[in-house]
Amino acid sequence: MSKIISVHSFRGGTGKSNTTANLGTLLAARGQRVCIIDTDIQSPGVHVLFGLEPEDMHHTLNDYLWGNCDIEAAAHDLSAKMGVSGKGKVFLVPSSVRSRDIVRILREGYDMGLLNDGFHRLIQMLDLDVLLIDTHPGVGEETLLSIAMSDVLVLIMRPDQQDYQGTSVTVEVARQLDIPKMLLLVNKTPESYNFADVKRRVEATYNCEVAGVIPHSDEMMALASGGVFVTRFPNHEITRLYTGIADHLL
Repeated sequence: MSKIISVHSFRGGTGKSNTTANLGTLLAARGQRVCIIDTDIQSPGVHVLFGLEPEDMHHTLNDYLWGNCDIEAAAHDLSAKMGVSGKGKVFLVPSSVRSRDIVRILREGYDMGLLNDGFHRLIQMLDLDVLLIDTHPGVGEETLLSIAMSDVLVLIMRPDQQDYQGTSVTVEVARQLDIPKMLLLVNKTPESYNFADVKRRVEATYNCEVAGVIPHSDEMMALASGGVFVTRFPNHEITRLYTGIADHLL
């Protein structure tokens, strides 16, 4: 049974795309056929983590939404590049980073129903176990569609007052949409914090399970989106924590 998992945050800068890339890679390493789709069309970025250059994108999500290709034609197989072998696969459907394409989307919009159809076609044509949706931050129309279609919603937040308030809005919306499963992930947590206390406090605030509390990492900052963290630092504590979250999603 295929799963659709949306990774979302109310605000930008939470590490949403990093989380998506790391979880997708770990799930693929566990033998899952995974496709990550970057629906943050206004400010795409997941491709950077995978080292996929704009000139190497034979098609993008934009091309599909404009009727220039089938959506599976925009899926780039990055399995070998990420060291994934055996049954597992990791695909990426990137959004275009060309300014004219972003401006066109902002001016013209796109058919939300077509995006919905594309999700299901990807699952069918690529025989996916997991479709991971990297969403646009906030609560926009395309984000609501992605969340509403999800079997699991992973909400990323930081231990920050603005994030606490914004996450409350998203949790309330998700509950109104009857998402089957919702998990919180507290990211970029200062080392000085009591992580068990953070977990208890966040779970009590939102009445929602916290799948993990991830510490701030100088190594993550120094990597500067120059790769997928779990492949660069396989023995790091953050990799261990991401692995636990990936196992929980399975």
